[in-house]
Amino acid sequence: MYFYLIIALQGFCIYHMYKNRNPYYWAFLILFLPLVSCIIYFITQVYNKRDAEKISNEIAHVINPTKKVKDLEKRLEFSESYQNRVNLADAYIEIKDYNNAIPHYLEALEDKSQKNFYATKQLIEAYFNVEDCEKVIQYSEQIKDHPEFQKSRTQFLYGLALERIGKIEEAEANLRQIDIRYSFYEERLLLAKFLLSINKNNDAKDILNEVQTESNHMTKPNKRLYRATILEVDNLLKELG
Repeated sequence: MYFYLIIALQGFCIYHMYKNRNPYYWAFLILFLPLVSCIIYFITQVYNKRDAEKISNEIAHVINPTKKVKDLEKRLEFSESYQNRVNLADAYIEIKDYNNAIPHYLEALEDKSQKNFYATKQLIEAYFNVEDCEKVIQYSEQIKDHPEFQKSRTQFLYGLALERIGKIEEAEANLRQIDIRYSFYEERLLLAKFLLSINKNNDAKDILNEVQTESNHMTKPNKRLYRATILEVDNLLKELG
């Protein structure tokens, strides 16, 4: 139990550090001197009496992810508001329970008084993960003129769904929008694989080479986060020669 508590504390502190853009040296201290550094981080960067309850809840959610879902279910029972329903659906997404997330997003979308881009975007993510390409396409086409749709992961998922139903040219046009430097590393790897599948090897190699070059300038936390992606990029480049 002690070991899992330390892991949870480390996870929370690193999450808080990234969220609040605190200096990166905290990550190294937290990883290599976990207990002492976490205590110091809490005292100097996080803790005050007003936030104590919030912090304890967030740590509990790290240790027991389903607790967040249960808490939000109770909140929705108490008040069936649009935001409470979306928050619950988001919590289901976080634990990869896409089938339970979908009905809540659909019900939220019935409220036409809301700006529903976010809920629709999340619904598309859920449908993609249950491999319902028709629904991904249907809801993507409802929001594709929204400025936030362009060059987003949602547009990329739309492109992947189009590929899976055989609309290759439309798929390529949407998938290529994700090719943005120093971001979307996993998506750009998938884009390169797609281009290889349609015999656009030179374009694929250009993207892989860019990702490989960018990986040399990543921070150490990002290198750990994208380690599998970088390794696959390196292997693909070796195979392509």
